[in-house]
Amino acid sequence: MSDFEEHATPEQPPAPSQSTPMAQSPEESQSRSPDRPPEAPALGLDTVAVTAGRPPHEPDQPLNPPVVLASTYVAGGELEYGRYANPTWSAFEEVLGALEGGRALAFPSGLAAVATVLDLVPVGGVVVAPRHAYLGTVGQLADLVESGRLSAAPLVDVADTEGTLALLPGADLVILESPTNPALEVADLPALCAGAREAGAAVVVDNTFATPMLQRPLEYGADVVLHSATKYLAGHSDLVLGALVTAPTERGNELYDLLDSRRRKLGSTPGAFETWLALRGLRTLPLRVERACANAAVLAHRLAQHPAVERVRYPGLRDDPGHTRATAQMTAYGAIIAVEVRGGAEAAEALTAATRLWVRATSLGGVESTLERRRRWAGESATIPDNLVRLSVGVEDVEDLWADLSAALTAVSPDAG
Repeated sequence: MSDFEEHATPEQPPAPSQSTPMAQSPEESQSRSPDRPPEAPALGLDTVAVTAGRPPHEPDQPLNPPVVLASTYVAGGELEYGRYANPTWSAFEEVLGALEGGRALAFPSGLAAVATVLDLVPVGGVVVAPRHAYLGTVGQLADLVESGRLSAAPLVDVADTEGTLALLPGADLVILESPTNPALEVADLPALCAGAREAGAAVVVDNTFATPMLQRPLEYGADVVLHSATKYLAGHSDLVLGALVTAPTERGNELYDLLDSRRRKLGSTPGAFETWLALRGLRTLPLRVERACANAAVLAHRLAQHPAVERVRYPGLRDDPGHTRATAQMTAYGAIIAVEVRGGAEAAEALTAATRLWVRATSLGGVESTLERRRRWAGESATIPDNLVRLSVGVEDVEDLWADLSAALTAVSPDAG
């Protein structure tokens, strides 16, 4: 019996907490439909990001927890050894857990977190995952199927709820992303989480794009939330880190213990300094996400009118296929935009080289704005258009960003001028 099968008894997700969601007025909160975003914890998330994981308010205590650089601790306590625990990890995990509404575990990278989850799937098991997702996740699944470790890992269009639900019977694990990377499709998280529970499958939701500031998947019934903390959580493109957050349910608590055990046994432990930097990044997460989302909304609407752009993918646009669902599940639409550039792959690649402020780089979620043509990566899905450029919108002045981007678009598509 697998670790997932052993704890697969269907159970209802926890009831939403009772305070006002971010970016909603009390009137909106009281009148919202059941499909609107679940309500936030008693303290606002902005406050939680600043106050959680701090030393006690006592004389001479530091305001911030220090970096603890230790491989070994004096015996007789709870820590014992550096592969088991670290006070710096604990502070980061306390903040992230409070923001997501569960219990967090830090890992040395997002892929290390993914690998630890997949390690719980039985030999010959089945994992359902998005066809458009973080390349590292898709790559790990492909390797496990090729080696015989998994019997199947069907990749699905998670925006197709009925099609996804049809593949869940017999699955051990369902991995979801919403919005997806880089196509920005939006999954019906409540429906898919409920379907997975009915099928006896565990659900992991990669919340890297949305962050807990915009979406809290545990309140929709997910068992585990996954983050590449390298990106928005840390927010400054200066570290590599991952995290998992388990639900405050019986199954979630059991999964927490299993994942913690695997972290120790696999040696998948994060560096103290990287974790401390990510903790510092979390303190400004609300401000960074708010500014980046505001910038993205302006840019998406302008890009939709630019003659050099064939298509804009952004859930905040009213004609986007995921707009209605994102409005129901998220408190804002995120800061990632995907554009399809007229002129094909050559024009798209030229665009990434023509900007001055926007940086041609992979990864995302930093304070700086970056862009890249996704099909330059050999492992990217063939269903992603050759001319798709993913934009990670930062916190710079939006008019500066637009001037740079618009000029570059016109330069690579002269007829668009």
